[in-house]
Amino acid sequence: MLIVMKTGGDLLVNGFPLALAAEIKALSAEHSFIIVHGGGDIVSDISTRLGHPPRFVLSPRGFRSRYTDKETAEIYTMVMAGKINKEIVSTLQKAGVQAVGLSGLDGAAVRASRKEQIIALNEHGKKILMDGGYTGQIVTVNDSLLRLLVDNGYTPVISAVAMGAEAEPLNVDGDRMAAKVASALRVDRLILLTDVDGIMMEGKRVERLGSFEAKELQDKIGPGMSTKVYASQEAVRNGVAEVIIASGFKEGAIGAALNHDGGTVIRQ
Repeated sequence: MLIVMKTGGDLLVNGFPLALAAEIKALSAEHSFIIVHGGGDIVSDISTRLGHPPRFVLSPRGFRSRYTDKETAEIYTMVMAGKINKEIVSTLQKAGVQAVGLSGLDGAAVRASRKEQIIALNEHGKKILMDGGYTGQIVTVNDSLLRLLVDNGYTPVISAVAMGAEAEPLNVDGDRMAAKVASALRVDRLILLTDVDGIMMEGKRVERLGSFEAKELQDKIGPGMSTKVYASQEAVRNGVAEVIIASGFKEGAIGAALNHDGGTVIRQ
């Protein structure tokens, strides 16, 4: 079975967990993996240390995103496609996984259109129009390149950096990239690993959701999880059989997600 797995956030602060890498190696006899990663907290830390603190905007739909001007785009690409990507690849190689680090620019793996303008909410909750900067909206995935790697025993590790029309690097959301990759390859499972065990409502885990239920729930949850729910809907709408949002910190996290031992399962 071909699985797309997205990881980011707290899971990467101290480096990609060796336990996850070992589990991928153990499962590789039955499954193939494509890994998509974020790492925004690490980007923010390094950007701040370089004297260019991050700036975030909130969309009217409740999505929080990094405002990416030219200097931010340079730092973002350096950290995402360089430091974080190669640390993940290194850890996977230690575990015996033949990982190949990519960004969306490599082999035009993921192309995006640059957003000319974005609509955001100001501090008073009113809509404002802003220059789009170096933020992208994914338009195509080079599925033949990814299949070529997977079919030859490699595990692609893709950073959330896409290629614009002028071959410029663009900031794209990691969850949305994972959904686009999963959709393009019509994979069996998309696993979104996070720091909580699925969607929580009133202190209880939501075990299962249909895509319509997920859409209704989206406005009731926080910005971080909201993006994951939106990406999940996008994936199942485009042919992915099942999306699992689950914790990456539990023992045997990937197997637990596949077996629905915890997490939230979203289906059409």
